[in-house]
Amino acid sequence: MTTDTTFSSASRISQFYALTKPRVVQLIVFCALIGMVLAVPGWPTLEQWRHMAVACLGIWLVAAAAAAFNCLVEKHIDARMQRTSWRPTARGELSSPQALVFSAILCSLGAAILWLGTNPLTMWLTLATFIGYAVIYTVVLKPRTPQNIVIGGASGAMPPVLGWAAMTGQVGPEALILFLIIFLWTPPHFWALALYRVEDYRKSGLPMLPITHGSEHTRLQIWLYTLVLFAACMMPFAYGMSSWLYLVVAVILSTGFCAYAWRLRRAYSDALAWRTFRFSLVHLSLLFAALLVDHYMFM
Repeated sequence: MTTDTTFSSASRISQFYALTKPRVVQLIVFCALIGMVLAVPGWPTLEQWRHMAVACLGIWLVAAAAAAFNCLVEKHIDARMQRTSWRPTARGELSSPQALVFSAILCSLGAAILWLGTNPLTMWLTLATFIGYAVIYTVVLKPRTPQNIVIGGASGAMPPVLGWAAMTGQVGPEALILFLIIFLWTPPHFWALALYRVEDYRKSGLPMLPITHGSEHTRLQIWLYTLVLFAACMMPFAYGMSSWLYLVVAVILSTGFCAYAWRLRRAYSDALAWRTFRFSLVHLSLLFAALLVDHYMFM
């Protein structure tokens, strides 16, 4: 009996954990941490590292709450898609009240930690991000317009702004540059996945761009966005946030992303769309990592 109870408890915990979309939230916290580190001139003190840890925890909790709320709202859509049908809310393993209470607890804890451990600005910006993703994007935009990911991408681009605000108590131009990079990165990243999963999205009934405007138009949009993103990725160097090290990495990564987009535009295949999606993750992760290394090498 004890073994069965322990297994059941562990299974339930894993179900709640799955609602938080751990991989997505990890990237969110990583981008927020980059914003925090870049906001501190020189090597952070022990107190600043503690401050960053508290801010990361608060942001993680609110981001996890938004993910859980998203799973709740989209449980019927998730159930129709192979990519998301395993989620506990889609399978009926967790009820709507359970998911709602779980989301509310995480959001409340995260907001309290940010208010007490960082500053009110960071808390309000993080809550605004929660509303932007969980309500404006998920409830309003996603089921109504193929431009949902473009408009809703503003929420996904907020982490470095939150990190910057956590350390400085304000939103500087450097934070807005980081915001712009993620904002422009989001559409080609997501549309590459939408092309690969087009039949999944067709079953869901969501008006995704490959369904409403076709594959060719979507591939053109991906290509155009990667060109604009290339220019945005040069801005940290142009503004003086970074040195030649970041510039070299940014040029290589952005050229690679543009090359994938160009190949995808000329000749589509599911395999190429998937590789483009995967490379977009590498692009953003290494780009921000290069900013971090550059910051400490040339401080």
